[in-house]
Amino acid sequence: MALPVVVGVDGSEPGLRAVDRAADEAALRAVPLRVVYASLWERYEGTALAGEHKPAEEVRADDIVAVAARRARERRPELKVSAEVVAEEPEYVLVREGRNACALVLGTRGRGSVLEMLLGSVSLTVAAHAHCPVIVVRGDGSGAGRHGPVVVGVGAQGKDSAAVRFAVREARLHGAPLVAVRAWRRPAEQGVDHLLPTGEPAHRYEERAAEALEAALADVPADVELRRRTAEGPARDVLLDASRDAGLLVVGARRTHGHLGLQLGRVAHGVLHRADCPVAVVPEPE
Repeated sequence: MALPVVVGVDGSEPGLRAVDRAADEAALRAVPLRVVYASLWERYEGTALAGEHKPAEEVRADDIVAVAARRARERRPELKVSAEVVAEEPEYVLVREGRNACALVLGTRGRGSVLEMLLGSVSLTVAAHAHCPVIVVRGDGSGAGRHGPVVVGVGAQGKDSAAVRFAVREARLHGAPLVAVRAWRRPAEQGVDHLLPTGEPAHRYEERAAEALEAALADVPADVELRRRTAEGPARDVLLDASRDAGLLVVGARRTHGHLGLQLGRVAHGVLHRADCPVAVVPEPE
């Protein structure tokens, strides 16, 4: 049986935009869509329900999933849609749902120009712990990049990168170009032609980045329009710049164990907070 796309909803406008994305992803994959509402989720924006104008205190869990499921069916009539209310905290529910999903789709939280740049704790926690790709839908979907390319950050995993494989599939499903990005940095205070202590010129770092990019993309099918880009700078900043005109930014999740438990790496954490397009966080094998 094909694993479904699972979308977490909370009655907010960001949650409904996540439903739109999830419906599209499920339809393109020809898999079911599962709508999940964790009933302990804060109903801070219940009045944003599409087509509903109830006071927040009157919005029931059944209303939330019913509206979300109806929105998905109207957007993609061919979809098989199921919905469930679960009386648990959303982080636990969604991480568990991800064990039997091909992808999880979530919205962001926050109101106002500053808060909208920040990621809600639910989305961040799920992205850090899920066993499947997590797509966090940032923005309102009206930006110039909404039909843009799929951008993937190419890191140390090379050909074994789950993020690259996921990005290739997304590009094919959406009929979009794939832009593969590799960041590089020269040692501090070195010019382009200055010889390093090893006897190598600093521009070799850029060449090595290009070589690593080629190696990582060796298995990309010929029917995918592929663009390669190397750029000097911190990987997070390079990817944020690439996200401005992208339809989706894909990064691999290299999770670390810290004093607060399982955490995302700095690059994934940074782009989830600041990217100008939806972000897919893909777990990389240990």
